[in-house]
This record gives sequence, C-alpha cells and structure tokens, in this order.
Amino acid sequence: MKHDSQAERFDVIVIGGGHAGCEAAAASARMGARTALVTKSISDIGVMSCNPAIGGLGKGQIVREIDALDGLMARMADRAGIQFRILNRSRGPAARGPRAQIDRRLYQRAMQTELATYPNLSTVVGMVDGLILQEGQVSGVRLHDGRAVLAGAVVLTAGTFLRGVIHIGRKRIAAGRVGEAPAELLGRNLESFGLAVGRLKTGTPARLHQRTIDWDGLERQPGDSDPEPFSFLSDGIATPQVDCRITRTTAATHDIIRDAFVDSPLRTGAIVGHGPRYCPSIEDKVSRFGDRDGHQIFLEPEGFDTELVYPNGVSTSLSESAQERFLRTIPGLERVEIARYGYAIEYDYFDPRGLFPTLESKNLCRLFLAGQVNGTTGYEEAAGQGVLAGINAALRSSGATPAVLERSASFIGVMIDDLTSRGVTEPYRMFTSRSEFRLSLRADNADFRLTPVGTSLGCVSGGRTAAFRMRELETSEVARKLSGLSATPQMTRSFGIDVKEDGVRRTAMELLARVDVCFEDLIRMWPELSNSSASARMQVETDAKYAVYLDRQNGAVSDYRARLAAKLSPDLDYRSIPGLSNEIRSRLLKAKPLTLGHAYEVEGMTPAAMTLLAAYAKRGEAGA
Repeated sequence: MKHDSQAERFDVIVIGGGHAGCEAAAASARMGARTALVTKSISDIGVMSCNPAIGGLGKGQIVREIDALDGLMARMADRAGIQFRILNRSRGPAARGPRAQIDRRLYQRAMQTELATYPNLSTVVGMVDGLILQEGQVSGVRLHDGRAVLAGAVVLTAGTFLRGVIHIGRKRIAAGRVGEAPAELLGRNLESFGLAVGRLKTGTPARLHQRTIDWDGLERQPGDSDPEPFSFLSDGIATPQVDCRITRTTAATHDIIRDAFVDSPLRTGAIVGHGPRYCPSIEDKVSRFGDRDGHQIFLEPEGFDTELVYPNGVSTSLSESAQERFLRTIPGLERVEIARYGYAIEYDYFDPRGLFPTLESKNLCRLFLAGQVNGTTGYEEAAGQGVLAGINAALRSSGATPAVLERSASFIGVMIDDLTSRGVTEPYRMFTSRSEFRLSLRADNADFRLTPVGTSLGCVSGGRTAAFRMRELETSEVARKLSGLSATPQMTRSFGIDVKEDGVRRTAMELLARVDVCFEDLIRMWPELSNSSASARMQVETDAKYAVYLDRQNGAVSDYRARLAAKLSPDLDYRSIPGLSNEIRSRLLKAKPLTLGHAYEVEGMTPAAMTLLAAYAKRGEAGA
C-alpha cells in the first residue's frame, strides 16, 4: 500500500485513550519515542468506564508496579482518591492490597492534564478504521476521515469498543460504551488479518441518585484514618475523604430477579461471550447461590461534584423495569431513582496466546495489544499491560532488543505469562494467588523490584531515579545499623521481649525478624534509631519479617530460572515423547526451541507438557 506523502509520521501510535492506552502512550514517550495517542475525543482520555475505584488484592500490587516503572495510574489515583484503604491490613504485607475510591472527574481531569504536556507525546483526534501494512508489517493506521498516520509500531488498546454490543433485557444496542459508537470497521479489519477472535462480556450496575437514598441506618464503611498513597513519589493525600455505606439484597430482591430471568440476555442466548467469574452479575449470584439470604452491596460515591452513586455488587443486564423493581427492595433504596440503567456489554477480544511475552502479535509484526482486547478485565490489568506494550513498541520502533518482565519479579509478569502461555476462557482478573512468588511480590517493595529495571530500559525519569536511590540508600543504611547493634538476653528481656536466657547476643535485625517485635521496640532499646525515616523503618521491618521465607523462595526463583535455561536439542524428535498432544508436537517441531524457556513461549504450551520436556532436558544434560 502506498503511503500518503502528507501523512503524519511518528515512532509509535497508540490506539485508544483508556487506562491501557494512557500508560502505553506515556511509557513510549518516556522511552524517547515520538508518540501519537489516537482517540475519538480528548474527553475520552482517562475515563473510568465502570467502578469508581482503583486497586485491591493483586490489583493494588500492579498499580504499585506501574508506579515503579514511572507510570501514571498511581499518581493520578493519589490526586483523585476520596477514600483510601489497605485491604487485609490484619494479615502479613504479602497479603495486603492498597485500594482507593476515586472521584471520576478528578481522575479524568488529572490524566488529561498530565498527558497534555507530556514530552514526546501528541494527541490525534479521530476514529481508527484499519491498520496500514507495508511488506507484511504494520506501519500505521487509517482514520475514518481518510487520514493516514504512520509509525514504526502500533499499540492497540481498544477496550470494549471492537464490535461492542450493549444488552439491557431484550434490547441490543451497538456501542463500545453507553452513548458511544463501537469500532465496527476496525474489528472487521483486524479479523481479516487472521487474528484469532473471540467474544467476552462484562457488565456494570445502574447509577443511582444520591438524594433518593435513605442513608440512615446503613452500615458505614470509612477509609483508613491515615491514608496511604499509591505512588512512591506522593508525600500524602490532600483530597478530603468520604465514607461508603453497605447494604444487602433481600429475599424479595431475589424473587424479582428470578421472575425477570425470562428476559435476561444471559438466559435467552443473546449473549454468547463468557463473563468474569469473580465479578458476576446479580443474576449470576442469585442463580448460582440461591441458598443465600442476601448479597452485600457497597454504595460508593462517584465524586464530589456529582450526586451519582455506584452500587458495587449488583451489576446487571436485566430490563429497565426489572432493575427499578429489584433495587427498591434493598434497604436504603426503597425510594431510589436511577440515573442510568445497568447493562452488559459484549465485545471482541483476541486470543492472547497469539502474542509474544513482549505483547507483540505473532501474526502481525510491529502490532502490540494491551488491555481488554487481550481478554483481561479491570483498569489495573489493562494499565499494567499498557506500560509493557508502550515500552516494547518504542524499543521495536528503534530496533532495540525487546523487554520481558519475568514472572518471578512482578505481578505484571505473572499476568502476561498467564495470558500468553495459557490464554483465557473468561475475562482474566489478577489475584495474589496466581503467583507462586507472591511473598516477594509485595506492594511495599515494587520499586525495589522494578525501578532499576525501568531505569535500565530508559522509561524512568531522572526525578524518580533520584528519589528511589535516596530511599534505597536510607533503607540499606537502617539495615546496616540494625546488623551492627546487638543485645544480651538480659538487656532484651528488660525491655519486655521474651528471649531465651542462653547467653547469646542477638542483633537488632534478628530481633526484628520475630513476630512479637516491631521497630518501635528497637527504638526503645536504641533511641538513636529514631533518626531514620518512617519509610525506611517500615521497609526494613517487612524485609526482616520475611527474610527466612524469602531465602527459601529465592532458591525456588533460582531453580525456576535454571529450569527455563535448560537446553533442548534442536534435533529433538517431539513425536517420540509420549504424553504430548499432536497439536503441541506439531508446534514444537515447527518452533524448534533451544531452551525450556523458549518452549514455554510456544503457543498452546501447557504445564503438563512443560513437565515432560523438563524430564527430557534433564536426560540430555545427564548424557552430555
């Protein structure tokens, strides 16, 4: 295809201004690539399409990792957050997850302001109808108005817009989001290139008028008294904090929902895509858990300058009349008025097994995919993919070696490894349980794990690098001091710490590793330790508590990396290995992987097949 000589030219194009798109565009620009963010409207940038919250268990860790790589989400959430909570605070740091209720408009305004003056980043307003290919490689996009925009790499972050359809009862509305047209032409264009397309669905609840809710008598859910920011660069939270309230569905609610099943698109067959198992609609809850007398609902304010309330827990695709009837059977909502009805949305996604771990398509060179188009759900999962896609698109455009985030080093790496090696049958959501290395993949140490990686890649600013080095220096200095201080059992017991009277001196670091000792106890014993920063003290205490477990896990990480490095013969006859499926045999014979790590990246590879290959790799080493 000939290129328009008047076409705009960039190093990287990012399609879509949602969470994945914002992070991809910013990451690419930080890498020094001239980047274009293509969006239908400036007002679409940074929109929170569903719930007004960021973070949670597993998700909060991803937000911290995005921040460690100098991404945007954490800082924007700190500017717009109206209620901050650390989930699982009573448990160990590895189980905790930061979460915040967000003022939608503040977040959107903060993101748009941030990107408006971002170095190396331009915004192009227009609807993308298709990709431009040259010699089999993606080289740009064609806009609906006929304009061509060219680049060395393209990142697709289309969210739910690819041939999106909204379902409300028996109504079907072509839309990518309520009131916004879907990307029909782009969806067809992408499918024509041979990408494996499927359908998924997600949903959202009705939005309620705050003034019509009876708040008296509803359980109050406050935030933390001392809000903890998401970003390692944030000094604190300046935004006023609000309460949420809790209510529950009732037996009457469930009866109305069951009666309305006849018109539910989930029952009529109108929806063919699978929905998120871990965030089911209220219809699914009533159908699957019919013995429950109620389901919890969190009434979450959407911001300061709106009276809209988000009823978290009652996502639905029932008809408007059914929504009105069942909502008014819920305590506090007896007189509620609906500002916008809930709906389900069905959309195209692409099998993520068709991607390399860099998020580049195996079918279309120089095309990167991030977000819901890869079968994920959630702002955080999308943004995490966006960061890596933006980094690798910039590297691809410049001809540099692509980057892969290891599974053992980040939740983003866990997610991308899960997606690209196993694929999805339903929208993918991150949980801490998905990682076998979760003791070291904590929210508190994301910068120690990833900021040096980001710095080496060139996607971390000088300001963040300097701030990280200061934190790293303070933390190591505190750890050094603790290792140099020691106390006899008699001295230790005099401060109320019960140790054996064995005559053995114990270092302050050894004492801090105990479950019953905190840093404040050490300050009582050694007052000079009070001069250290709260951040460094907290980090050292967490590291000390996990030290014995991390030593074991680090051994497991080393074993994991060694296994992936195990060599495979390029002449290995996979047809002779019993237990491999014909499909995997065929793909391995074609790929001819040289290591187990390369084999792991082969499309369709399963854990069982990897176990068989590992046995053959070990035999090969023994015979060498």
